[in-house]
Amino acid sequence: MSKQTIRQFFTQFSDDDTCLQHLFNVRYGDNHECPKCNKAGNWPRLKGHKAFSCQWCGHHIHPMAGTIYQGSTTPLQLWFYAMFLFTKSRNGVSAKELERQLGVTYKTAWRIGHKIREHMARVDGDKPLGGAGKAVEIDEAFIGGYEKGATGGKGKAIVLGMLEKGGDIMTKVVPNRQEFTLFPHIAGNILPGSEIHTDELAAYKNLKHEITYTHKTVVHSKEEYVGSEGQTTNGIEGFFMHLKRAIEGTHIWVSPKHLAKYAKEAEFIYNRRKNQGAILTDLLTCFPKG
Repeated sequence: MSKQTIRQFFTQFSDDDTCLQHLFNVRYGDNHECPKCNKAGNWPRLKGHKAFSCQWCGHHIHPMAGTIYQGSTTPLQLWFYAMFLFTKSRNGVSAKELERQLGVTYKTAWRIGHKIREHMARVDGDKPLGGAGKAVEIDEAFIGGYEKGATGGKGKAIVLGMLEKGGDIMTKVVPNRQEFTLFPHIAGNILPGSEIHTDELAAYKNLKHEITYTHKTVVHSKEEYVGSEGQTTNGIEGFFMHLKRAIEGTHIWVSPKHLAKYAKEAEFIYNRRKNQGAILTDLLTCFPKG
């Protein structure tokens, strides 16, 4: 997780004005060219407004426009602090915790949490995985509660996970585990030439024939966890253990409607596991450029 301390955070972002200036700087930068008069110059803060004005023609720029902060009356410093809290917890941050920490209503805390998760998903993106000489583990996880009296995962939502060994992970919420729902996500996000490792689920059996993949299977029903050719799905299964622990331990329950956001949150954090300092930096700097 992020190594920045709370003291360091509040030294860097001491008030709303500092946060707004930071947002302007990362989106527009010094000597920004005015879109109205096409002149580069200084952008002094517009007194009494969350905006900056062109020194030449007076055109206004609102740094919060086009971001998750747009239209929010919550102080910008609290938004930044909420992001900081997300980087300090291994198992996520609940809306109740945001409510307590930020001193806002539960409704506001819930909205802030989901907006941050949406921001994480946009920042992380969906870069293709694998390629020639690279291996990608694929597995699915059942998330949520069973329907009363149901078996086989009925009532649970399904998350498909794809993990490039030593690289990034990608998650997708899918309606079922049939080939016609899984394969489009695989073909659309894993590069040809990849070596794919899966369990023995029948939906994967035609992978090697559909596109130029090398498909290797781990047979869990025979208590096999590392195949004879070194294939394994241990990495993606470990990610799913973390995701389930976060949902069940922190959030207790999440609806299928919002499940993708929680999966993307875990994905965002996981993909920065080798550079934990980037977790907060990316959240506070990766906004649409002006």
